[in-house]
Amino acid sequence: MPIAALITWVITAALGTYMVATWRKHGGLQSGSATTHLPPVRVFTHLGLAVVGLLVWIVFVVTGMAVWAWVAVADLVLVALLGAILVRRWIVDGRQAMSGAASASSVELAEQHIARAPVVLHGVFASITVVLVLLTALGVGTG
Repeated sequence: MPIAALITWVITAALGTYMVATWRKHGGLQSGSATTHLPPVRVFTHLGLAVVGLLVWIVFVVTGMAVWAWVAVADLVLVALLGAILVRRWIVDGRQAMSGAASASSVELAEQHIARAPVVLHGVFASITVVLVLLTALGVGTG
């Protein structure tokens, strides 16, 4: 199970990296402007904590020390909370754009250039990762 969690975590990270790159390409780093509603500090805190957690998980896989699995679980709780905040904003802005609620003078938001498929897949793989990491930390599936 630890290797399966590692694989799903790497897939999640790849999808997240793609989304951050798309967001940056379309002006996401221009915080405080009309080009994004996602504060860069929130985006990069989410990304940074996810990378740190992945590194912690690799340490767990190599050492087998249960404490590292629990540190990864705690890290994932924070990552998931930040991710939920980011995706909620992405959904709200997307709905407004689709309904035409945004004014004609408003700028197209950087995060709205991120297609639905990578967002959904990122969430699915992230959820699977959280479950696998938690089950591993609890010792489920170990003989």
